[in-house]
Amino acid sequence: MPSAAKTAIVHRMVMPDHVCPYGRKAIWLLKSKGFAVEDHHLTTRAQVDAFKAEHGVQTTPQIFINGQRIGGYDDLRRWFGQPVPEPGATSYTPVLVVFAVGALIALAIDWLMTRAMGWSVLPNFIAVTMMLLAMLKLQDVEKFSTMFLNYDLLAQRWPPYGYLYPFAELAAGTLMLAGLLTWFSAPLALFIGGIGAISVFKAVYVDKRALKCACVGGSSNVPLGFVSLSENLAMIGMAIWMLAMMIA
Repeated sequence: MPSAAKTAIVHRMVMPDHVCPYGRKAIWLLKSKGFAVEDHHLTTRAQVDAFKAEHGVQTTPQIFINGQRIGGYDDLRRWFGQPVPEPGATSYTPVLVVFAVGALIALAIDWLMTRAMGWSVLPNFIAVTMMLLAMLKLQDVEKFSTMFLNYDLLAQRWPPYGYLYPFAELAAGTLMLAGLLTWFSAPLALFIGGIGAISVFKAVYVDKRALKCACVGGSSNVPLGFVSLSENLAMIGMAIWMLAMMIA
């Protein structure tokens, strides 16, 4: 990136019913880097179409620096050396965010109830995380069940299980967090976690398949692997611990 370039021209859609969000972000990024920005508005669809035809581009905004066309907002980020997620690229970020939020909620619950943070944080964390993951799956059960069918052994034999799984996960997590009906919630978590662990292990480590995990819903790009396996193992461990506490 040339360090001397300090003036940029941005052509973006600014219409009565739509102001391009990527244009706003491009201007903010340029100004944050110390650039003076010439902001050219495309105020009608005809102006947008004419601009695209003139420059041979498919999208706006378009950014120019020192007479050189940089491209759109993603191209500008690349020009500044910033990371840009590639379409369809896999990432553990969605599931890690769920785990992080689950941990914060569990810590808040523990502090609210005891004014301390002890071992009860761990089961609360697992239960809350199960509920959050179930919520994401329930946003589009149809998509989830389709992706789930790629690797879950029970769903492959009995497809309705893919529709029931999010509800079972939510019920188990809710009851575990509330400490209710352990005789039901713990075996339920043990069952779905056990099937899940076996399915993930077979798909990833035995069959060596490169699949996407349905753990955060049917539109995710989370790769099926160790994180997915750990989620199921945590569910199993939680269920066994609760059953042991109930028997003791």
